[in-house]
Amino acid sequence: METSLKQAALWDQVKDDLHSSALALSGGQQQRLCIARAIAMQPDILLLDEPASALDPISTSTVEDTLMALKEQYTIIIVTHNMQQAARISDYTAFFYSGQAIEYDETRKIFTRPKIQATEDYVSGHFG
Repeated sequence: METSLKQAALWDQVKDDLHSSALALSGGQQQRLCIARAIAMQPDILLLDEPASALDPISTSTVEDTLMALKEQYTIIIVTHNMQQAARISDYTAFFYSGQAIEYDETRKIFTRPKIQATEDYVSGHFG
């Protein structure tokens, strides 16, 4: 448990209150607790749906820093509508539209030189 909480950048904040309710934690702390619980199982892949949704910029940054550190040990797949977040923390990006994978490539290519017009339109903010 301690290792997972440390990897999720949460140990120092909760070590003295391990028997308290998780509901007492901030939104960002709760999100990192979910990550700690997931990595405690030592999975090969972490699948995260909107891992920083509804978080303030400081909490979002902490979650992103945590994911950047964890990607050295885990394959992480995130679903996000936050284009800036995807550009900051992803190595590869897939663009899905109407349930179909439209384009997949290195993140820098998706955001600077997409091959498909629909991808260009989405990442440039012309629709979505």
